[in-house]
Amino acid sequence: MRIAVLGAGAVGLSIAARLSRVADVVAVTRERYVAAIRQEGFRITGRWGDGVYNLAVATSLGPDEEFDYVFITAKSVDTAAVCRDFAPILARAEAVSLQNGIGNEEIIAEYADRVIGGMIITGFEWRSASAVHVSVEGGSMKLGRFPGGMDSAVEALVDLVRKAGIPVEGTASIRTEIWGKTMYNCALNPLGALMNVPYGRLAEPHAWVIIEAIVAEVYAVARAEGVALAWPDPASYLAFLASTQLPSTAGHHSSMLQDLSRGRRTEIDFLNGAIAAIGARHGVSAPVNACVADLVRFREALTEG
Repeated sequence: MRIAVLGAGAVGLSIAARLSRVADVVAVTRERYVAAIRQEGFRITGRWGDGVYNLAVATSLGPDEEFDYVFITAKSVDTAAVCRDFAPILARAEAVSLQNGIGNEEIIAEYADRVIGGMIITGFEWRSASAVHVSVEGGSMKLGRFPGGMDSAVEALVDLVRKAGIPVEGTASIRTEIWGKTMYNCALNPLGALMNVPYGRLAEPHAWVIIEAIVAEVYAVARAEGVALAWPDPASYLAFLASTQLPSTAGHHSSMLQDLSRGRRTEIDFLNGAIAAIGARHGVSAPVNACVADLVRFREALTEG
């Protein structure tokens, strides 16, 4: 099995490293990571075990190269650019999105006939240019044919990922999984960034009331979009968030906070911004998600300025 991982940062390199034990894998990443990994190997510590991997890395691929599966793990703001750069390769492969937010699979589908959606709720932290620590694992990776269904290509990929030692499940309802993770990110990621606090502090009353409104709007928009969420109503999800998801990530700092502090574009348009935009298409108002998205965009503009 031949696999490429495009836009490989901490997530993509870690997945590529584990898959390299059971398949022929190349990870396309930044030059500074390429140089460090070629010199030192790629080290993983934490929840996925400790080890050093002789991972094949590159800054680009030839347009005629053939792969069975091509993972895209880039930031959502870079999805379209990655697809344009690797269009010939994507057209011949099973394209797998393992990214944050809503809309990535639709972009990829403009370049690939066969799209597999993915959801991963695991924490990856850089330790150096050639080392990543797997800090949190909130559940199994989910893979499914996008927008829905299962088939032999998805089943083969699930089997391969499992053999690589990564907890994974196949699902015929990948949109449900993607929207579920997006709701989690909408509730915590921008507020953690705007307030500069770890996720555990967001359980406090003045933050929690905002989270309640965000979640209620996600449910309304999902209903209009025809997406079934895994919890029957907002109260059920909020109880799960408070009892399970927040405690397991209480000390985690928002990836969006890291983006803002480094002057990088955030994924807000694929999170709260996407909820507001999809809602607008259906005539469903999502003012709190829209406000949160505008606040993050304002912070982005300040950083750029």
